[in-house]
Amino acid sequence: MTDSHEHLRAKTQAIHHQLIQIYHQPQWRPHLDPISEVVSTILSQNTSDSNRDRAFERLRARFATWEMVRDAPVEAIQAAIRPAGLAQQKAPRIKGALRFITQERGDLDLDFLKELPVSDAKAWLTQMKGIGPKTAAIILLFSLGMPAFPVDTHVHRVTRRLGLIGPRISAEKAHDILERLVHPDLYYPFHLNVIHHGRQVCHARNPKCEICPLQAMCDYYQGAVAQSARHASPGETA
Repeated sequence: MTDSHEHLRAKTQAIHHQLIQIYHQPQWRPHLDPISEVVSTILSQNTSDSNRDRAFERLRARFATWEMVRDAPVEAIQAAIRPAGLAQQKAPRIKGALRFITQERGDLDLDFLKELPVSDAKAWLTQMKGIGPKTAAIILLFSLGMPAFPVDTHVHRVTRRLGLIGPRISAEKAHDILERLVHPDLYYPFHLNVIHHGRQVCHARNPKCEICPLQAMCDYYQGAVAQSARHASPGETA
């Protein structure tokens, strides 16, 4: 490994410890089963958590099993998931994913993924329309306990500002980079705490840099923000 990579790994570890001090160690909690997570993550795209949950609950109330959703008319699925928005797009993706799993595996069961290398499990999941790197990583980490690191908008923004990933690195490419920087045992707490920090402090607009405890480790703060503050202060007279 290069010295630069080792430096970033050490910086990542330091950020993790600082986030634990602020937000504490997240406790592992039971998550959805893999099939439910597939559906939930498709519903979550471009909507709020509350709208996703409402749509998911309506879908479960309307259909007793995922097999019934798989075999239902797309229009019936659309009606059930309307609160999540983009129902005309998400309904066929949900139905298509459930049909793909059944065709490939014989039934709706993804536990076999635990026997595969993470890279192969990701590749298998992302064959389905609507399942990208983030969705695949969520399913693997939260439902199957596998070492995959999901990068959502908060994680992408915060890690970019901190300088863990380059300013032009896409969220898709960030998955592989952050999986190499973060120790696999820390994927779960680091992911959750970075999201929490993004929601509480490191907002997309008007981040609260003045109160951020990560100032000393943040490229964004040390660059634009600190420089702006220096320019705003009275300068030396000639």
